[in-house]
Amino acid sequence: MEVTEYRNPNPSPGGRPPSPPGQGNGGGYTLPAGQFSSEDILFCIDMGPETMAEMKVNGPNGRPYTRLDSIKQAILLFVHAKLTINSDHRFAFAALSKSTYWIRKEFSSEVDSVIAALQSISVDSSSSHADLTQLFRVATHEAKKSRAQNRILRVILLYCRSSMPPLYQLPSTLKLFTLDVMYLHDKPSPDNCPQTVYDTLVEALEQVTEFEGYIFESGQGLTRSLFRHMCVLLCHPQQRCAHDEVDIPKSLTRKTLAVADASQGDDSVVVSSQ
Repeated sequence: MEVTEYRNPNPSPGGRPPSPPGQGNGGGYTLPAGQFSSEDILFCIDMGPETMAEMKVNGPNGRPYTRLDSIKQAILLFVHAKLTINSDHRFAFAALSKSTYWIRKEFSSEVDSVIAALQSISVDSSSSHADLTQLFRVATHEAKKSRAQNRILRVILLYCRSSMPPLYQLPSTLKLFTLDVMYLHDKPSPDNCPQTVYDTLVEALEQVTEFEGYIFESGQGLTRSLFRHMCVLLCHPQQRCAHDEVDIPKSLTRKTLAVADASQGDDSVVVSSQ
């Protein structure tokens, strides 16, 4: 994707070099032309039994959506939006049980291929600890192939286990791909440890990601929370601000209402990113 050069229509007086926006004297600035690579995006979906936990939203048949149902919807939303931005982006799918295996290895821009891959997913009820080692190895291998085509690789991991921090060994070559994580979890209890899981995912992300990687979590069981975070992940890795500076999407609710709601209590659980 090519970004053309933009020049401020009100250049600095006296031929002085332009200043960045907001840095005094009302000076102009220039944004040099640049080119951003099309993405190969590998979705890796957790197939552990916790992926079948129910959300707090019912489907058309009156039954609650599961996390897997919501993940599939969120991925379709993401794919349609991403292809609208740039039809050259491509997608492939892998699953995470005890290790990682392919669902659809060929990267494709065809929506029908995405739908077929999502329909073929099934949960492994016997799964225990998840090991991300193979995922990182596969991603490193695929990233080299993407680079040879002037593309970049991104992995989006959708993880749902609250009681089992993932295991992993780092690949021999680091930072060849970008890693994003969407973590859906249960509330803390004697039987689980979502904060420990989250911290492990952050540690892994920071060690392997090439560009700025984002990690989001939700323990509310709300599909809108998942969809909101997936929309933020639409941003291209080469155009991102630091994770701590992400302040989107903006709430449409007035602050006064938000304060009132907070005073009435909230049963949702937030995993600290600190």
